[in-house]
Amino acid sequence: MIFERVQKMICEQFDLEPEQVTLATTMEDVNADSLDIYDLAQSLESAFDVEFHEEDMEEFKTVGDIVRFIENN
Repeated sequence: MIFERVQKMICEQFDLEPEQVTLATTMEDVNADSLDIYDLAQSLESAFDVEFHEEDMEEFKTVGDIVRFIENN
């Protein structure tokens, strides 16, 4: 499932436990700055064969936003 894969990638990148990352988790919750979000987007693009544009990444407020984007693309 997409959420579990995204969750695992976020946990690995930000050194978090899975229970700390839910669909409602925000990028602020994981202390992600713009470079962290860019790095995460690069990883997600490779893993899911999607392409994020800068304006897409600006809309990502929660993990759920990322999952929905991947599901719809």
